[in-house]
Amino acid sequence: MTKFAQLFPGIKPVIAMVHLNPMPGTPLYDADAGIEGIYNAALKDLQALQAADVDAVMFGNENDRPYELNVDVATTSAMAFVIGRLREVLQKPFGVNVLWDPDATVALAAATGASFIREIFTGTYASDMGPWTPNAGRAMRYARRLDRKDLVILNNVSAEFAHSMDGRPLADRARSAVFSSIPDAVLVSGAITGEAAKMLDLENVKAVLPDVPVLANTGVKHETVADVLKIADGCIVGSSLKVDGHTWNAVDPERAKAFMAVVKAGRA
Repeated sequence: MTKFAQLFPGIKPVIAMVHLNPMPGTPLYDADAGIEGIYNAALKDLQALQAADVDAVMFGNENDRPYELNVDVATTSAMAFVIGRLREVLQKPFGVNVLWDPDATVALAAATGASFIREIFTGTYASDMGPWTPNAGRAMRYARRLDRKDLVILNNVSAEFAHSMDGRPLADRARSAVFSSIPDAVLVSGAITGEAAKMLDLENVKAVLPDVPVLANTGVKHETVADVLKIADGCIVGSSLKVDGHTWNAVDPERAKAFMAVVKAGRA
């Protein structure tokens, strides 16, 4: 059995985002609320998501704009502190993502005991953050050195806020990434956070990777999740579970419950 199947046996998982408030040292950090404010907001979101019975949660620093490709240690340290406290109430498997730094993401997973990580591990991109060439080999060797060969690796092959400099079709890039970089699952995204991946992209990637989990990474909504899960092997959802469906708002408990009701109806 694969690591992904062991973590999510027999289901197409819904992984719900806990978008942490801006970290210390970033431009949007709220110094008045401090680290305690970050923790309190994350706790409220986590409780709402667990009450909705999502399958897993993922902690990310989407609020740390403008984004960086090499994240300061203060960010990873603050995230580890908050997640460590939240572990006291965590009832679901959890993952982490430090945008947009694979090595920092691995380090955070090692520090917090996360079961899975999400990142851009492969490819070369022209991005809002400048030229972008992640190093899957380095990140995965780092995980091995930190004794985390058990980590489930979710490789986003269609980076948000970026354009691939690789002329190959997305499906070819995804198939090649699985061969060269051995992720446990592949993610397909829209152009930016909260924007849906194209259904044709999901179909094409799944067609060439029938034995590898392919998840929709962005923009899945209450109205679309049933159709998305007919193709994809799961989804990561954030914005559509928020108040008014807005990325930077708190999780709306009723929207989260309604989303999961649709998912569970499809599993029946």
